[in-house]
Amino acid sequence: MRIFAFTTALLICSGFALAQPVPDLGPDVQPPSAEDFDALPDVPEDEGGQVVVEEDGGDEEKSRIDQLFADLAEADEPGTTQRAAREIQRAWMDSGSPTVNLLMARAGKAIQADDHALAMDLLDTIVILKPDYAEGWNRRATVHYMREDFGKSLVDIERVLALEPRHWGALSGLGIIQRRLGFEDDALKTFQRALAIHPGLENASEAVEDLQKGADGEPT
Repeated sequence: MRIFAFTTALLICSGFALAQPVPDLGPDVQPPSAEDFDALPDVPEDEGGQVVVEEDGGDEEKSRIDQLFADLAEADEPGTTQRAAREIQRAWMDSGSPTVNLLMARAGKAIQADDHALAMDLLDTIVILKPDYAEGWNRRATVHYMREDFGKSLVDIERVLALEPRHWGALSGLGIIQRRLGFEDDALKTFQRALAIHPGLENASEAVEDLQKGADGEPT
């Protein structure tokens, strides 16, 4: 529940900031983009371009995902890390519903085309149809972030982490927002948490290095 408490406090404390232009954090801070959230793995498709829905493996699938997370945390080779992360992302992307998977594919293309209005319409439908589908909330958080509507993005990130606390993309997104709003101590902890799950996250590693330098008084 700590994330929920923090998110609530952050929304209250940063209410003025959310209504104002985001402070300039310097030339090294990039503008919002989908890649910040690591939120655009492909929706599984067959050779004919049709969206694939895999059968629910129940406890067996859960055990497989848990093992992939263990492999991810312990991997010492980039290839192993990438394979484990990709398999987890593919599992996250499959909602179990052909309709929702199709809408997700269309939403992903809309995000890549910078058609945020269409993406939001599709994602609003997805979270209504499948409220227990974490990746739907994650992609909607991404679009809110790209619009610099950080308050709504935080709310959706909260839903993602309630459904999947190990979602490193949502944690990275939370850290990015915390950093942009000036909550650097909290951002450091969030990025460190993401790295504990996925040690290969380059953006999180760079953020931790910069934030630790700042905490130590060193120039970033």
